[in-house]
Amino acid sequence: MAGEVLQLRGVGVRRGGSALLRDVTWTVNEGERWVVVGPNGAGKTTLLQIAAAMMHPTEGSVEILEEELGRTDVFELRPRIGLASTALAEKVPAGEKVIDLVLTASYAILGRWQEEYDSTDVSRAVALLDQLGCAELMSRTFTTLSEGERKRVQIARALMPDPELLLLDEPAAGLDLGGREDLVSRLAALADDPTSPTMAMVTHHVEEVPDGFTHALLLRKGEIVAQGKVDEVFTAEHLTACFGLPLTIERQGGRWYARAVR
Repeated sequence: MAGEVLQLRGVGVRRGGSALLRDVTWTVNEGERWVVVGPNGAGKTTLLQIAAAMMHPTEGSVEILEEELGRTDVFELRPRIGLASTALAEKVPAGEKVIDLVLTASYAILGRWQEEYDSTDVSRAVALLDQLGCAELMSRTFTTLSEGERKRVQIARALMPDPELLLLDEPAAGLDLGGREDLVSRLAALADDPTSPTMAMVTHHVEEVPDGFTHALLLRKGEIVAQGKVDEVFTAEHLTACFGLPLTIERQGGRWYARAVR
């Protein structure tokens, strides 16, 4: 049986009197590819922040890569986790070049200073950028990139430290149709690669779920609506309950499509 990469038991998060998550129990096993889906305010990003060891729960227990939050050094744990998120992108220093943004992930820092990188690090960074279709952007400044280019560079950075767990927070948000389809195709290839890390991705839209993702979790108002194998979770009944609107869903060519019932 595959080992547990992530284990949440009875997790709750409260901020300012509001419950962002309630009684969330979730297990992610080695090699699985999870998608977390739900409407705005469902608690998806909060859940991913906990999985990334960037936030501690108010209640419940969390084990990440066999380390228990609250009883481990998160600064040693975080380099084992790859995270791509808009919040991270907003912290990139002005003037940071793409190649340096990817390289600094080796030290789990933002902003290149005086640290040295050997040829192996540079070769890996270049290979990852090439894999994500960004090799020609290496010498560009991150802030000059399009939204689609930024998303792909962030994923390359997240993969740089060869993480055991890869977390993607709305990687297709803000992309046009071409950018979205290009990214979804690349994520499908990543999901299909047996050497890729265990993955969990957050999105609002089932249309953004790449082929090859194995499991799904639906969130609404901080609570789990359904979780399990993607074929069993992505049903009209579950999505209707999750989004509070009568929905139908179908699968074509490995991709999912949801529509409101008229």
